[in-house]
Amino acid sequence: MELGWLVCGTAVLLLLHVLMELSPAVNFALRIGFYCLLCLVSSALAAAACLLVNGGRTVKNMRIIKAVVKTFKYFFGLRFEVKGLENFEVEGPAVIVSNHQSILDMMGLMEILPDNCVQVGKKELMYTGTVGLIIYLGGVIFINRKSTSSAKMVMAEVAKTMATENVKVWVYPEGTRNCTGDLLPFKKGAFHLAVQAQVPVIPVVYSSFTTFYNPKTKLFTSGKIKVEVLPPIETKGLTSDDVTDLTDRCFGTMRETLFRLSGRPS
Repeated sequence: MELGWLVCGTAVLLLLHVLMELSPAVNFALRIGFYCLLCLVSSALAAAACLLVNGGRTVKNMRIIKAVVKTFKYFFGLRFEVKGLENFEVEGPAVIVSNHQSILDMMGLMEILPDNCVQVGKKELMYTGTVGLIIYLGGVIFINRKSTSSAKMVMAEVAKTMATENVKVWVYPEGTRNCTGDLLPFKKGAFHLAVQAQVPVIPVVYSSFTTFYNPKTKLFTSGKIKVEVLPPIETKGLTSDDVTDLTDRCFGTMRETLFRLSGRPS
């Protein structure tokens, strides 16, 4: 009986391997399915650890989450090449902005996430099972993207939290995932926040995933991701009148860096 199960299991694995080799769509579906399963299971285990170690919702839990997620890259054959981590070493709070490409961004985020840093995410993430639970426990700040007034109120509270708790805030200024190899126009919320709190903006750029990950073509293989943390952009003395210029300046710098890291002409 045991031999029969072993033979059947081996046959299924061989069939899946053949299908993955022959069909990019099957390979993509299986790898994404495994990634989602890995997120759910790891989130449940990490949530238990967070509750035992820190007792509840706190940014300190990000250290535990980071340690767990940093193992994911080995399952998918991803390598990170990181430059500029010293630019995170600013005194006091800061607003970190980065490009947002896919559901794989979490791996890139946790690869370099500095201590005492919380993310701003869409409210819908709260309802993603154990993933939503671990995000909540990590102190992620949720905003309702459909309500402009609500988002502004949250950002005002974030500014106060940055000052009182001395934390950095990570924002995706594109507002949504964008796996085109370029940047979408930036929303100004993160830059209003930085000016309001008079804290520096630290741009972070990840090279394009399109050489190894593309949902449209069902591509998902191993690959290398280049990451560069750019020098902080000071906002002291700036006012709301300077937000547009600050946004455009940051967009231009990050777009140029994205093209350079991705080996694409600007």
